[in-house]
Amino acid sequence: MSHRIFIITGEPSGDLHGSNLVKELLGQDPDLTIACWGGDRMSSAGAEVLKHIDELAFMGFVEVAANLRTILKNFDLCVEHIQAFQPDLVVLMDYPGFNLRMAKRVKKMGIPVAYYISPQIWAWKESRVEKVKRYVDHVFVILPFEKAFYEKHGVPAEFVGHPLLDEIKHIEVDAPLFRKQHGLSDRPIIALLPGSRKQEISLLLDPSAQIIASFPSHQFVVSKVAWQPETLYHSLPDDVVLLEGSTYDLLALSEAAIVTSGTATLETALIGTPQVVVYKANPISVIIARWLVKVKFISLVNLIMDQEVVKELIQAEVNSTNLIRELSNVIEGGKRREAVLSSYALLKEKLGQKGASRFVANRLLKIIAG
Repeated sequence: MSHRIFIITGEPSGDLHGSNLVKELLGQDPDLTIACWGGDRMSSAGAEVLKHIDELAFMGFVEVAANLRTILKNFDLCVEHIQAFQPDLVVLMDYPGFNLRMAKRVKKMGIPVAYYISPQIWAWKESRVEKVKRYVDHVFVILPFEKAFYEKHGVPAEFVGHPLLDEIKHIEVDAPLFRKQHGLSDRPIIALLPGSRKQEISLLLDPSAQIIASFPSHQFVVSKVAWQPETLYHSLPDDVVLLEGSTYDLLALSEAAIVTSGTATLETALIGTPQVVVYKANPISVIIARWLVKVKFISLVNLIMDQEVVKELIQAEVNSTNLIRELSNVIEGGKRREAVLSSYALLKEKLGQKGASRFVANRLLKIIAG
């Protein structure tokens, strides 16, 4: 009888890392059956997607409160899916508000629980570590300082390295072909990564669009997510190219980037593109976050390095004046460009060994084999 694993994630980054985990699991055990709450990447990798992440990603305290009824319905539905699937193991990936609650329910079902890409409770709600201690059987962490944090609280954790190290290998792009395919000129490229959620895209595109005329020798390319309509990007000037997919190739060819805080900041750093990090959300959500969050930085790059490697602009700081100044600092000839690139090299060293997905897949299969 083949073993069964149920994976739960709720965000695009989880879908990315989940897909690599699924590939490794099925590569090591082709008879394995995997069901998940995930996205297109996990589906392509061979998992059966029972609920798509497009319906799950709510950003910020106010947005979560406004959608609480939907979130609670989703929770009950997920429980039903797990009960019907009868897995040997449930793997939780990030998505802490939902997944920590789910860990408790799954534990009551008598099913082992593993957490891969553990919740960033070191940043806020440190008390949540008690839930991890009580309801999670195996913790796999991807940031170098997380192992010590969990073990300080009596939770054994394995540092597996960051999965992006495997995802972002040396990228070689045929620049002339790429430019031709996407209607780009020979001018240097500045990439705009406004995020994947509707509210963050809406809030960040306007100030970004306002600075384009200040960089006449560059061309701006916006990374568009497949599941958002083109109408959401209507504030952009006509000469800005919308590019769906090929984000890594775009970043590899870009001289600099403006990036919404999240996994994309680390992806941009590992590819080696100097960046300005931006973040805008509902003002009430940000007030609550500032009250709760205990970290000095919002970007993973700065958090891992424990210093300001990349400039962060938050809320009202995301304006044309600041964007023009900070972007000018990191394009060719900018006064901070070389320092940023040097710090990126140290960042890669800190992130540890490659092979996170393979390592975790091997561990999970040993767990279910007993």
